[in-house]
Amino acid sequence: MDVPAGADRLLRWAVRAGGGWTFGLAVVALAGAVAELLLPLTLGRAVDAALGGDGGWWPVAACALVALLIVTDTVGDLATGYGAARATERVRVRLLRHLFALDVRQVRRYPVGDLVGRLVAQAADTGQAGNAVVLGVVSLLPPVGSVVALTLLEPVLGLTLLAGLVVLAVLMRAFVADASAAVGAYQRTLGAIAGRLLEASGGARTVAAAATTDREVDRVLTTLPELARHGRHGWQALARASARTAAVAPLLSLAVIAVGGYALSAGWLTPGELVAAVRYAALGAGLGAVVATLNRLVRSRAGAGRVAELLARPATPDGHRPVPAGRGALRLHRVTVRADDGRPILDGVELDVPAGATLAVVGASGAGKSTLAAVAGRLYDPDEGEVLLDGVPLAEWDHAALRTAVGYAFERPVLVGATIHEAVGLALPPGSAAPPAGSAPAGAAVLRATRDAAIADCVARLPDGFRTRTEAAPLSGGEAQRLGLARALAAGRLLILDDATSSLDTATEHRIARAVAGRAGDRTRLIVTHRVATAAAADLVAWLDAGRLRAVGPHRRLWADPAYRAVFTPTDPVATPRGPADATAATPGGPPAPPTGPTAAAGTPAGTPAGTGGKR
Repeated sequence: MDVPAGADRLLRWAVRAGGGWTFGLAVVALAGAVAELLLPLTLGRAVDAALGGDGGWWPVAACALVALLIVTDTVGDLATGYGAARATERVRVRLLRHLFALDVRQVRRYPVGDLVGRLVAQAADTGQAGNAVVLGVVSLLPPVGSVVALTLLEPVLGLTLLAGLVVLAVLMRAFVADASAAVGAYQRTLGAIAGRLLEASGGARTVAAAATTDREVDRVLTTLPELARHGRHGWQALARASARTAAVAPLLSLAVIAVGGYALSAGWLTPGELVAAVRYAALGAGLGAVVATLNRLVRSRAGAGRVAELLARPATPDGHRPVPAGRGALRLHRVTVRADDGRPILDGVELDVPAGATLAVVGASGAGKSTLAAVAGRLYDPDEGEVLLDGVPLAEWDHAALRTAVGYAFERPVLVGATIHEAVGLALPPGSAAPPAGSAPAGAAVLRATRDAAIADCVARLPDGFRTRTEAAPLSGGEAQRLGLARALAAGRLLILDDATSSLDTATEHRIARAVAGRAGDRTRLIVTHRVATAAAADLVAWLDAGRLRAVGPHRRLWADPAYRAVFTPTDPVATPRGPADATAATPGGPPAPPTGPTAAAGTPAGTPAGTGGKR
């Protein structure tokens, strides 16, 4: 199995992550192994003492060793559980932090179900590394110690056991290779199934509406035979190893017993020493614990390889420059973003947005609008060029300061936080999103944000108001969008709305537009939209066409181009501006379009020249 180069390094880190529990397991397991090796000798001495008519202390010593083995087994089980839990927790935290530090494009290369599988199952396998290494090393002590003990009793006995162990070691090597390949392939296939299952669950309504349940089940489980095959290979490898051990071990024990019987008849061994030799033969040849430990180590290494693959992806570097003065002037300088296949999504975009202006980004589907919005706030970095906010490249901004300066609202927002209050307060400055005290429905900042987003009354009707848990909140698509908007309105310098009002009715959108237009001149607004009224109300419109910036200018100027008018759907209420003060005239034969854009709500003429314009 091909394992990433960082897998073994991660395994060593996971061993250390077990902390004192792993060290305690090593001490306890070593004590148990020593007791196990001393027990046959003690029993042998007890037999010789009994045959000689002198019981002595050997039976007592044997009982003490048995008691010690019971204690070490019990404490070892406790240390195994706690050590693995501690290491697993640290592996998961490290992986989760790294995933959040990656840019969005890198994370999207993996299905969400596959990422969950690595975070849950493979991280748990990696967390077993400390136990696997410690128990693996300690499991070698009984056979090695048995060879040494038999050699001290009678060199021929030691050589007999050693020869058999060499054969078993060769068989174990083949097991490790076969099991590693099977476990790695099994984990990869299971991750693929998990990814497709999560996709299907997310589109459950579409599947039900299209009556394609059977087809979707077949798609999700298309690799199930392959998963079964890899699983069988893994179990077959384990079965072969166990069968070989079961076949060789008794023969090895018989060989030692036969040689030991001859040594007894020849006077080389006492009866007690023969008893000890038989016990050492069984101890040395009983490699079941070794096989089980090797199997655990194989799983740990395979899991570590899958986790290390993600950890090897470079995280987005964080800048440390102090926050510059400014009001949100945004510049994209020769920005190019490519898809995984090398196709340009954005191609050499050059765009200047004055501080405090409202920019509407329009274009046909696939033109690169959401990608432009993503790089404008550094959800990820462009492949070429740079993005500057108030004259400082985003890559040089302190990460925490950048997230306070830039706010995002999306078409389908994900509410992050245990409660609605936490979900809205996520982007607020530290201290301003404190949970409500006493009977207060919400903190002042959170309450203000939800009122601006026209969602406060809806939250108040929830079973526990702002304390309602996010997963238990019965929210419609439009209500979720408004909560996402409430979270984003805290943006200090740049507010980016990526089609964030698509599920709202016209009246609600108009109300929210006033909040978005608030603090006029203090922050810049970038709005990805398909609505002509929003474009008409903006100071500037950036018209994207197949990844290129075709034109930038006021909506009324661009409207003269038939290709620009074709960007908007025929059924949308179209505004045909007749002058700077009339940015929302009605389409011939259609109803008037209200000024829903933030600039119109703020009273700024849509035709105000605020930047570069014209065709590229």
